[in-house]
Order: sequence, then structure tokens, then C-alpha cells
Amino acid sequence: MRVLVVNKFYYPRGGDCVVAMNTVRLLRERGHEVAVYAMRYELNVDGCLAVASEVRFDGGVGAKVAALRRTLGLGDIVPGFGEVLRQFRPQVVHLHNIHSYLSPVVARLAHEHGCRVVWTMHDYKLVCPAYTCLRDGAPCDQCVAGSKWGVVRHRCMKGSLAASVVAWLEALRWNRRTLQRCTHAFICPSKFMATMLEKAGFDPERIKIVSNFDSSSSLSSSSSSSSLSSGSRNFNDPKSRSTSKSTSESLLYIGRLSPEKGVERLLEVAAQLPYRLLVAGSGPLDESLRQRYGNCPNIEFLGQLNQQQVKNLLPQVRATVLPSMWWENNPMSVIESLCAGTPVVGTNMGGIPELLTPDNGIVTTIDHLDSAIDEAMQRTWDRDAIASDARQRFSADAHYRQLMQIYTEQ
Repeated sequence: MRVLVVNKFYYPRGGDCVVAMNTVRLLRERGHEVAVYAMRYELNVDGCLAVASEVRFDGGVGAKVAALRRTLGLGDIVPGFGEVLRQFRPQVVHLHNIHSYLSPVVARLAHEHGCRVVWTMHDYKLVCPAYTCLRDGAPCDQCVAGSKWGVVRHRCMKGSLAASVVAWLEALRWNRRTLQRCTHAFICPSKFMATMLEKAGFDPERIKIVSNFDSSSSLSSSSSSSSLSSGSRNFNDPKSRSTSKSTSESLLYIGRLSPEKGVERLLEVAAQLPYRLLVAGSGPLDESLRQRYGNCPNIEFLGQLNQQQVKNLLPQVRATVLPSMWWENNPMSVIESLCAGTPVVGTNMGGIPELLTPDNGIVTTIDHLDSAIDEAMQRTWDRDAIASDARQRFSADAHYRQLMQIYTEQ
């Protein structure tokens, strides 16, 4: 089968990129001919069949006009993507994150070309013009089932009126009816995401629930070669992988350092608890959090880790913590932790509770994070059972079988 995988970036920028790249690897390992289409970007890894010209929303007037045209599906992306379809002749076009930097016009073009179009939902863009279903730092579903004008009224996009108007225009241009006409299946990694699409009026028959999968067994050896940020332990070093007192009594946060992730609340709690917290990730709060907590003796900032480094680190800690304050979809950090046999403390937001049971973690609220962490650190966990169960639930084989059914069903 020839499959064209489409994502706006093609490097490990975030969860959507990681899942898209893992999907490419999975399909190629099973013998399919796979090509990748992405936007031209300096950090992209090798392997793209073709790229769309780069657009930027932070440039001058000319750059902003070009970006707006791309958002609405105008400009060079139409002939460019059309040429890719003619050259590669895919049977299936699998979309991931495509809004703004590529545009949903690629779904329409693929459908007109006779391809089967499937689309994995990584965020809430189809129901929320601002992607996150957040307003003033709190979950919001105002636009889900009704008018999308709320994004302008509340300036949900970066607090900017101009950016919010663009998001509103984009939502009008690529509305539910338009997208459903050219998409055969919407893949939702969580039941929560599926519920949100149904609430927005999407056809339940086209909504398929397929969890993300664990790809750690097929990591390339090259991914383990990069080093940690300055001043951090090298968890690729076999000497550092032995379970020491400092790590065995540690908690680990893996993720973006941004407000909706609840990491500020986690650090506030951790500073008052007798456990060590390792913080792996980067983001807009990085500098401010280091200034406030960098001298705290039980908090250590590791910087951005690659997938292999995370894999090496997970068995060394007692538990991971996901203190999200927004509706998470199907976080890879939880799946990776469970597959390593490491229990998870997660808030009751979005799809997080779907992944956790009393045997592999604790579901809590952001206000009771401290007591949940304390319970997790005091409990005796069957880590072998956690890992065994998770590797079956989130196996690449199971994901592949579900994907093939969606690719081929009539």
C-alpha cells in the first residue's frame, strides 16, 4: 500500500510530530511504501518526499499575508501538493497536524484525487479555533457546539485580536461540513477527543478511537547519541542507570513547560515535599521556573531529553507526574511511563483518566496533587505487571491492525 503521511513539521517538535514519525516507521517496517509531506523547516529530519514553502506568522507584512493565504488554502500549496499526489499516487493520505502551516486544503485535494483520507486528531482545532479549548487558563467548550466567534470576543489566540480573527476566518473556511466531505475517518486517540468531535456535530460513524502506541522497541541507535543539557547527568551512561537512592526516591515530570501543563503548581507542591523532582522539558516558562526553583535542593531541571534518554531515565524514578490543567488528549508521556513499568500520577483532565487504573497510577485533581504524590511514593507498585499490561495495550502490532482496518474499510 502507498501511504502519504502529512504533518506540518517533520522533527520531534511535539507529540503530533512524534506520533507522525512513529507511524511512518511502523508502516515502513510492515512493508508499505510511505512518503512524507511537510512544510520546509530547518529542523526537519531527512525523509520528506516533498515540502511546502515555509510560512511565518511572526515576520513582516508580506510574510503575514503569505501565512494568511496558506491558512485559507491559497497560494503555492495547491499546485505543489497536487504534484505530489500525481507523482506518488497514494492510496491513503494520513493527515496529522496540518492547520495554518499547511492547511486542510490538502484533505480536499487528496479526496478529489481519489485517495482515502484519514486524519488523526492531536489537538482540538476542529472544534476550537484556538486549538486548546482553554480560555484565561481554564478549560472552555464555548465554541465546540456553537459559533466560533468566541475566539475573537475573548481573543483566545495569544491574546491578540488579529491572530484571533485569523483563527475565526480559518474556522469558517474549514468548517465541519467542508472537512467531513473530504475525510473518510477521523482518528481520535482518546474517547474524550471522540466525545468532543461528536459534540461538535461530526458523524459518529467516521470517528475511530485508536490510542497512540509505544514505539520504544524500535528506537534507532542514533537517537541515543545526543547529550543532556549542561550540568545534567547523562542517563545514557550505564553507570548512571543503576538505581541510586537519589533517583529511586524521585519523581519525574516530562513535558512542555507551559501554563496549561500545570507545571507551576507541580513545582510549588514539590518544593514543600521531601521527594526529589526531576523536570525534563522546555517551553515558555523555562527561564522563570529556573529562576524561582533553580536553587531548590530537591528540584533538578534536566532540559529537553530525547526519546532514548527518557527511556533510560523512566526505570530509575518512583513515579511520573502529569499535572495538566487542560484537557489532555492521549499523552505519550503517560504511555511511555507505563510501558517502562513506572506508575503515573495524573490529573482528571481529558483523556488522562482513560489511561490510568488503580494498579498503574493515581488520578487526582490539581488541588490534591500533594496528597496523590505522597500516596504514590508510599505505595508498593508491581512495576513488572504495569509494564506487561501497558505493552499489550499500547503495542505497535495492535495499533497497526486498527490502522489497517481504517485504511481499507469501505
